[in-house]
Amino acid sequence: MPHFTIQEAQENLQRLIALAQNGEEVFIADGQNALVQLIALPRQGQLRVPGQDEGRLVVPDDFDDPLPDEILESFGM
Repeated sequence: MPHFTIQEAQENLQRLIALAQNGEEVFIADGQNALVQLIALPRQGQLRVPGQDEGRLVVPDDFDDPLPDEILESFGM
């Protein structure tokens, strides 16, 4: 995850935009503190691809199991 100073960002804006559009996380920092993150917007009309986030989220096997009684009771059920 590249970090750039404000000066570097000003001098290389097109390069940073290209990095962000290619999925890189681009941060602009003031010294050691990141101030902003440059994120590419999704292109209009771009369809979501099923499975594109596979591996980024783990759904536990018991996700659909009924909630424990103590949790249901806290909701008045």
